[in-house]
Amino acid sequence: MHIKQPILAILAISVLALTTPVALAEVKIAVVDVQTAILQSEEAKRLMAQIQTEFKTKEDEIRAIQSEAAGMLERAQKDAEVMTESEKRKLQQQIESKNNDFVYLRQKLQREIEERQKELFTGIDAKVQKAIEDLVLEEDYDLIIPRQAALYVGDLYNITRKVTEGLNAIDADAQKKKK
Repeated sequence: MHIKQPILAILAISVLALTTPVALAEVKIAVVDVQTAILQSEEAKRLMAQIQTEFKTKEDEIRAIQSEAAGMLERAQKDAEVMTESEKRKLQQQIESKNNDFVYLRQKLQREIEERQKELFTGIDAKVQKAIEDLVLEEDYDLIIPRQAALYVGDLYNITRKVTEGLNAIDADAQKKKK
């Protein structure tokens, strides 16, 4: 009985080894970089432009503060020899205050932009899933994995552009329905 089990195991491994390449040859695999597909879509470009427009005033305000601080720093370096210690401390405090304002406003703006992006991009996951499902049905893929999960992928297997095209088609349909 001990002899039969190893022989059966070897036969089973041989059968698997012979049939596995055939089975793998029939599997159609692809990878997709979902984030890139989304960001390259027309809808994402439109939403990002909308966000930039919404927050332009705040970004200009932050740049002005940064410019003021840079001007003060330049003045401090240029006039350091002729300034009194009191003037130097006062200017240093003003620079630090401007820098604190800059950091605070920049972080606040980044949080607001992130919140707005989440709000605007709500529902995009469902559109990505639909675009991928349409590709699976159209091109008969058996397996689609995230690009980040693969160490190497040839261009032939990367369907990111096709997913972006699918998102653009879904967006175009939605835009037509709005009109």
